[in-house]
Amino acid sequence: MKNLRLKAARAAKDLSQEELAKRCGVSRQTISAIEKGDYNPTINLCIAICKALDKTLDELFWQE
Repeated sequence: MKNLRLKAARAAKDLSQEELAKRCGVSRQTISAIEKGDYNPTINLCIAICKALDKTLDELFWQE
């Protein structure tokens, strides 16, 4: 399932996938795969992404 909330939050911060990846210590391809729903990140990576985007885990990763 695509993670459009992550993509929207990243865009709202005016960050490229590359910039977010650098802040989280992963590759741009990893961020792309998460946004496309092709990769389930570890909880540690989820937390790093949330901190970089000033969001909570629920806001970015909780599925309704």
